[in-house]
Amino acid sequence: MEIFFVRALQLIMALSLLVLIHEFGHFLFARIFKVRVEKFYLFFDWKFSLFKWKPKNSDTEYGIGWVPLGGYCKIAGMIDESMDTEQMKQPTQSWEYRSKPAWQRLLIIVGGVMFNLILAIFIYSMVLFTWGDYYVDMRTMDNGFEFSETAKNIGFKDGDRIIAFDGKEEHKLYLDKVRGTDIFRSICNADEVTVLRDGKETVVAIPDTLGLLNMNKGGVFLSMRSVPVVDSLAAGSIAQAAGIQTGDSILAIDGTTVGSWSRIRSIMQRVADEKKETFTIEVMRDSVVTLTASTGTRTQDEEPLQLGIYSKANNYPLVHNEYGFFESFPAGISFGMNVLRGYVSDFQYVFSSEGAQSVGMFASIGSLFPAEWDWHEFWLMTAFLSIILAFMNILPIPALDGGHALFLLAEMITGKQPSDKFMERAQMIGMLLILGLFILAMYNDLMKFVF
Repeated sequence: MEIFFVRALQLIMALSLLVLIHEFGHFLFARIFKVRVEKFYLFFDWKFSLFKWKPKNSDTEYGIGWVPLGGYCKIAGMIDESMDTEQMKQPTQSWEYRSKPAWQRLLIIVGGVMFNLILAIFIYSMVLFTWGDYYVDMRTMDNGFEFSETAKNIGFKDGDRIIAFDGKEEHKLYLDKVRGTDIFRSICNADEVTVLRDGKETVVAIPDTLGLLNMNKGGVFLSMRSVPVVDSLAAGSIAQAAGIQTGDSILAIDGTTVGSWSRIRSIMQRVADEKKETFTIEVMRDSVVTLTASTGTRTQDEEPLQLGIYSKANNYPLVHNEYGFFESFPAGISFGMNVLRGYVSDFQYVFSSEGAQSVGMFASIGSLFPAEWDWHEFWLMTAFLSIILAFMNILPIPALDGGHALFLLAEMITGKQPSDKFMERAQMIGMLLILGLFILAMYNDLMKFVF
């Protein structure tokens, strides 16, 4: 339950910030061009609001709604989610959106997207300035990677060290959630991957059918392969009873070389299947030490046999780059643009059956945040969501900013402004599409996290 509240709080904080910044982008450009903003709300105030305030001599009502599905900036003389068609029947006023030139209306519309991108880049810059950059240098990974059956069918082998994609060398392996999929994306987008195998360079051809959503079928596509080093022991565990100590390296179990953490699981499963009462564990301490462990009496429906040892997620040294204040901004721009390109590249999978199943709502988004409070991960994820919000809003779908921008561009090219009736119908169609997407996302969340 504590994990739920930690993630929920992070989600609420992140989304509130992103919505406010997005709507402020619309608000700012509207005020620059002297367009009246009637409402500026965090969340929707259907029927009533939790809080509202209208400053003296101001045309704008500020408030907080009770429906946490975003927010809105009600701009006078514009057909938006408020569907205020009565206002559109009145004579056009100089302070209305519809009275302004198309290029000004376009800037008002794209202001939210612009501010979300600026926010993401600013956050990435400040993250780099505050914490720097951390990654594993793949050239130091003596044991290479361990691969799934899907990867092995393509041509990878356990122990391969990836050194290049389409001939371009790459040695940075990021471990954070935002860039953790970079290596998968690089493999998907490459025609061939060069690996170092038994001291020799080998080229693995990547089929066109390999997509990001298909990579983990049959197990995690690849993971770092390192000798398991014991970081801690579970109280009363098999390992503790056998005499394993923190800092020991697990070399072999029951006579089988380990090599990686996944091998421990498979070997322990074999020990359980063979119903062995004792087995040996070879560990490296000062020299090779052989210990005898007991499995104890087990029932058929008991949990899988486990040693009860824990290791650090990464046994390889992390490379740390530091950035000065002014250095952090170009690095933050590069970071943000790389994340945007990656997300745009991945978006193609949304239109597949697997992609539709991956669409999620609050539960899915909340699960992206760390289970324990971590400001570094929080800001990285907030910036990532800001980029997603910007991209999704600029899609040319009626009711979204991108739909309005598309009609404005058409108006600037043809010189003809769409009728109010056309805009009303387009807004309704867009809202229905978005509602359908919300329902799909909520359904997927229920299937994943409830049932």
